[in-house]
Amino acid sequence: MPPLDALIIDDRTPTMIKGRWTMLPHGNQELRKRDDDESAAAPTATEKVKATGDPTTLTLSVTAPAATVDAPPPLPSPFDTSLAFNFTSNDGASCPRFINELLTSANFKKCYPLSMLLQGSRSFFEAEKKLLSIVRVLDATCGADVDFCTQYLSGVAGNLTMDSNCGSDFDNGNPIVMQAYLGLKSYEMLYSATCLTDPDTSMYCFANAVTNLTTPSNVYFYYLPLNMTLPGSANPTCGSCLKRTMEIYHTFTANRKLAISSTYIDAAKQVNTMCGPEFVSDTLQAAVSKAGLSIPSWATTALLLALAMVFNFS
Repeated sequence: MPPLDALIIDDRTPTMIKGRWTMLPHGNQELRKRDDDESAAAPTATEKVKATGDPTTLTLSVTAPAATVDAPPPLPSPFDTSLAFNFTSNDGASCPRFINELLTSANFKKCYPLSMLLQGSRSFFEAEKKLLSIVRVLDATCGADVDFCTQYLSGVAGNLTMDSNCGSDFDNGNPIVMQAYLGLKSYEMLYSATCLTDPDTSMYCFANAVTNLTTPSNVYFYYLPLNMTLPGSANPTCGSCLKRTMEIYHTFTANRKLAISSTYIDAAKQVNTMCGPEFVSDTLQAAVSKAGLSIPSWATTALLLALAMVFNFS
């Protein structure tokens, strides 16, 4: 035991062990430090360590936003400007009602007659300005059952002229009524003409005509069945589309009740002046009843091909 007045020097090193300071000899403190370092470097029981030589790959899952598809605009409709004309049938009530009921009927929409769009449709006028939009219209009208629609629309034309519907307006030459009547009666003829395709391009002849700004005269021929004459300044393209269109019209001149029998001859003579003698027939077909009419065989084949294109690409 050292003397009471001796100085005692404690060379131990204070070390924190489990939250308490403990005096450890120098050698023990170094050992404790190494143990702590190794413990800190070792993985815990909850850690997963996989030593590989491969680089770490980070995979990101990105969800693309759903693509939005714009719905196509509605097809053009007849008389989309106004029916505000001075109707006289039955105090002016029955005729507008008859026309409105016609335009909203399922059968009319199924037939979608282009002959009813050529006059008095602002939306159709706008559709004619672009090839894609007018082709969409033609696909719709040329996809109809022409036999059913010819019979249906002919019956509608007869009902239009009844006194209980638009009789007096028809007799008075009301513009809306006359446009509707001519469009209904010329349906089959204009269906045959506007659904023709150019053999060189497979494009609708009508679509080429309305979008050809350098030769606008090609369009005039589609108004002949609507009792409109060919302008004297018309200078059309003398090609297959014009020739076959006039052949269709020539066939329908056999029905003298159709407006084409009044407009065809002058137009044919004008065409022959520009395209050469006998390019088209410049006389009327022999008069027969409507039941005896038949369009040229090549036209039937062309229409079947056009319909095939419609159903294959729609």
